[in-house]
Amino acid sequence: MNATAYPLSWPRGFPRSKAREKCQFKTTLAGALKNVDDSLRRFAADSRKKVEGLVISSNVTLGVQRPEDPAVAVWFAWDGLQVCIPVDRYASVEGNLQAIHHIIEARRVELRHGTLALVRASFTGFKALPAPAGKSWREVFGFGPAEIVNVDIIRVRHRHLAAAHHPDKGGTDAKMAELNAARDEALKELSNG
Repeated sequence: MNATAYPLSWPRGFPRSKAREKCQFKTTLAGALKNVDDSLRRFAADSRKKVEGLVISSNVTLGVQRPEDPAVAVWFAWDGLQVCIPVDRYASVEGNLQAIHHIIEARRVELRHGTLALVRASFTGFKALPAPAGKSWREVFGFGPAEIVNVDIIRVRHRHLAAAHHPDKGGTDAKMAELNAARDEALKELSNG
């Protein structure tokens, strides 16, 4: 699983909502996070199978609780399955998290009234979602596959692109996160090479 907490790791091939609804859930971001965590803990206890590798992925950053893209994807491993529950139906992060809480609770209902096999079948659709495949650092920085690049060139290109795409300059948090991740990936690869 290659999911990251930030920026949002949306599963490839899973459609995004075109219009977002105002949700009717009465919860805060902290409350919705707690509900998801509690539901997963209770689900693991009910199923007697561990929930491991939990990643709650979104575009929420320190100081920015209302990102432009409020989608949330919850990634975890359960009973040998890699699972992702992505929701972007609602206009708020807490609304999408609360929806994920209700989806997990629905699996608990299936477990109480059905069987473990029924829950596994329900998760099969979630299991089939591949991990996100981001752009390579070369694509992000605009380098061709055969172009010779070194650490200094990466730092200069990053500085130039960051100046143009920083949120304070009209860019987005997502673009800055992509640039920073590409820089880190490039520096790691070039330092090991």
